[in-house]
Amino acid sequence: MQEQTIQWKSAGLTRVPFQLYDDGVVAQAEQERIFRGATWNYLCLDAELPEAGSYRTTFVGETPVVVVKDDDGEIYAFENRCAHRGALIALEKSGRAGSFQCVYHAWSYNRQGDLTGVAFETGVKGQGGMPTSFCKEEHGPRKLMVAVYCGLVFASFSDEVPPIEEYLGPEICARIERVLNKPVEVIGRFTQALPNNWKLYVENVKDSYHASLLHLFFTTFELNRLSQKGGVIVDESGGHHVSFSMIDPAAADESYKEQGLRSDDARYRLKDPSVLAGFRERDDGITLQILSVFPGFVLQQIQNCLAVRQVLPKGVGRTELNWTYLGYADDTPEQRIARLKQSNLVGPAGFISMEDGAVGGFVQRGIAGAHDLDAVVEMGGDDTGSSEGRATETSVRGFWKAYRARMEAPT
Repeated sequence: MQEQTIQWKSAGLTRVPFQLYDDGVVAQAEQERIFRGATWNYLCLDAELPEAGSYRTTFVGETPVVVVKDDDGEIYAFENRCAHRGALIALEKSGRAGSFQCVYHAWSYNRQGDLTGVAFETGVKGQGGMPTSFCKEEHGPRKLMVAVYCGLVFASFSDEVPPIEEYLGPEICARIERVLNKPVEVIGRFTQALPNNWKLYVENVKDSYHASLLHLFFTTFELNRLSQKGGVIVDESGGHHVSFSMIDPAAADESYKEQGLRSDDARYRLKDPSVLAGFRERDDGITLQILSVFPGFVLQQIQNCLAVRQVLPKGVGRTELNWTYLGYADDTPEQRIARLKQSNLVGPAGFISMEDGAVGGFVQRGIAGAHDLDAVVEMGGDDTGSSEGRATETSVRGFWKAYRARMEAPT
């Protein structure tokens, strides 16, 4: 593998080389050092594997993976690649299987990813077949370590990754537990294609500064303003974050109007205000919480709309974003209707997040001739610590802290 050729201009985190978003050598190194390195990557929800044999196909970075529950109740994950000629083992997105068989040459695998059968292994009528030295136990797709936390299934190719609770840290664990504190059900899915590098979307998720500037809906209906109470939590590694706020009518001010920002426009109203009609289900007053886990997992709570997002690179300038909408298993019919209505806020065409699907592409296109230049990431200073204010890019700098630690570590 070629070495990364891009050099940061300083040891600090306030200047990010634009070339990092558009360089094939870097993208190749990311797959090895980050996605197949000592990180925990989100695969699916435990609730999506309800019984023995339930499986889903997904990805760790660009590597296809099968995740499946076996008869022992444990969840296993292995590379979705036949050990014979490299074809996919499982073709469907989900299903139930007693075992898996490659469609190409019918090599078979159990639910733990072990090679259990080779078609015509001893040949036909005394001719052909595998050599007597061939040992099935020595062949098979790569297996991943699996960890389940609050119903979230994570996996890692590395046996050097720390335990999931240690990887997340106490503050992030507490904020995950705040939302996933009881059984959930999947109530909707979307897959969104983004015309930009995966890191641009992860930065966007961590960027509390943009939220009430880019998203007209947030400020118009006072769901999120920088003047509201809230804050940003960044873990010690820098890679995980939480941004949160509380709706506070008393916090409304003229600061957006005074600066002539497009996000302050009183002309817009909802024809059906029931989209925002929700219910109180937590006592802490937090109405918006966005949480990310390095490298590509997001857990959101916006009002009563709950979702997880999986960020997957699909080449240098393409990203796949998988949305999974959630309700609690004990929701009343009225609560479930409220969640479904509020799901219109997010997703590819969501009132809030449709701009996020476009703005990364604007950056990808804008930097095409600027490979020798840098992005400025200096709002709120130059550190990566937690903040009581949200007019900051501290968690974006935190991402680059975690990124550089992995990409620049000696091999």
